[in-house]
Amino acid sequence: MNIYVGNLSWNTNDDELRGAFEAFGEVSSAKVIMDRETGRSRGFGFVEMPDDNDAKQAIEGMNNKDLGGRTLRVNEARPRDDRPRGPRRF
Repeated sequence: MNIYVGNLSWNTNDDELRGAFEAFGEVSSAKVIMDRETGRSRGFGFVEMPDDNDAKQAIEGMNNKDLGGRTLRVNEARPRDDRPRGPRRF
């Protein structure tokens, strides 16, 4: 299951994100999304967990919890097709 993690601290990195979710089970990947132009965190990321039950427990356990001084917003990520598209920059 792919999990969306929002409201991340600007200082949170991939390893910290992975570590927070590994308490709930195996983590396939953990990625903080970075701004291409500035190289700075965009304040959200994605965690992928192979076991759906572990992922559901992680969502429940991490939603509204503090990580790096910020209260996380955690839920199942929507497929790319379901997300609204913003204006494109060229």
